[in-house]
Amino acid sequence: MDASSRAATDAIVFDLDGTLWDTCETCAIGWNLVLDRNAIRFRTITADDVRAVAGKPHAQCIRVTFVGVPEREILTLIAETQLEDNRLVAEQGGVLYPDVEDGIRRLRARYPLFIVSNCQTGYVETFYRWSGLESCFRDFECWGNTGRTKAENLGLLIARNGLRQALLVGDTPGDQAAARECGVPFVYVDYGFGVCRGAARSFSSFGDLTRWLLGDLQA
Repeated sequence: MDASSRAATDAIVFDLDGTLWDTCETCAIGWNLVLDRNAIRFRTITADDVRAVAGKPHAQCIRVTFVGVPEREILTLIAETQLEDNRLVAEQGGVLYPDVEDGIRRLRARYPLFIVSNCQTGYVETFYRWSGLESCFRDFECWGNTGRTKAENLGLLIARNGLRQALLVGDTPGDQAAARECGVPFVYVDYGFGVCRGAARSFSSFGDLTRWLLGDLQA
């Protein structure tokens, strides 16, 4: 993605977890509470367990993490961890990556901003309230609302808002694949949860990403 392509960009779509913030510590607490409440026998969940599956649809995160747990209990975990995550994140929040708050507020002055995520229903709204950044975003779509893939949700967001030259900022191969499927440029932030090979643009800080998008950094 060169400077001319960046100049033609009419919107920026952000992935959420691993791109704007990290709630793995908080979600690990919630998953352990659900295990205890339902007397489901499993080891203690850590933030690294959550981080290892972050970026996948929530139901898939649970199935990958709790291998060997009976299906009836898996369904309980899928249902209850979604609610527990939202409740605890609303109370305890997450960790915004450095320069995200300032960067988002600066970018909104030039670009319409959007979010696409594989999170559950209510999670993006929780991010909005906790971060205070709701007014910076025009729209969002997520797995919990549609049951669709990230590529499908990205396509819905683009069509619904009439975007012609959007780009996607994300941190996982799933984000990269979604951008490719929708025919939009992908910008990789390597401080998140995944490793993306062959990304046309990559940044190691949100501050550098912001400066490049605003034309202040010739990366």
